[in-house]
Amino acid sequence: MFRIRSAIRVSLVALAAGVFLSACTNSDDLGEPMKDLGQFRLGHDVVVAEKMKKGPLSREATPEQFEEAMKAAVEERFRRYDGSQLYHFGISVEGYMLATPGIPLLFSPKSALIINVTIWDDAAGKKLNEEPHQITVLESFSKTTIMGSGLTLSPEEQMQNLTRNAAKEIQNWMQQNREWFGAKMPEVLAAESKEVAAAKTKAKGDTAPAMVFPEPMAPPSDPS
Repeated sequence: MFRIRSAIRVSLVALAAGVFLSACTNSDDLGEPMKDLGQFRLGHDVVVAEKMKKGPLSREATPEQFEEAMKAAVEERFRRYDGSQLYHFGISVEGYMLATPGIPLLFSPKSALIINVTIWDDAAGKKLNEEPHQITVLESFSKTTIMGSGLTLSPEEQMQNLTRNAAKEIQNWMQQNREWFGAKMPEVLAAESKEVAAAKTKAKGDTAPAMVFPEPMAPPSDPS
């Protein structure tokens, strides 16, 4: 456990120093068609944060604030699914960094969040991943964060940004393990059926008409 907590501290220090640079998650997709997660339906989503570590140069946040923000982001993204099989989330907030005001273009720290996730299959009564899956996210890149979110966002807005990105990364991870969640969503099957029907109709329309040859002419009768 000590090694894990030490690793969290090292990761947060590295994030603060800009050592880990990665593409920011785009969580602004809730208005788009839902990604296929088969028969998934969210049961319980338990979020704990009492052991989270604060990174350097970070604003303060309480465990209760992060638990509330993370739970809200999970509910927002996953309560939309209405499959026939229940799955439960266990989420632990491991570390965070809420950027403080910096000097634009010279020192503009980024907000970051580290969580561990475990998914439980309700029917099977077991974990889908034996070891917690760790996710690290940075704040989304936007016109409000380009100069540093410490200058433009409140701590609550920074937490919402990070937890929404974390929920999106949970979804991405679930899609990478799509086989966990059974048959495809009804709307996906319906869309695929329409695509197949349209392809068949197009194939029929593209078929060249059969060539028709004239009947052979009868030989002339003998006039004699």
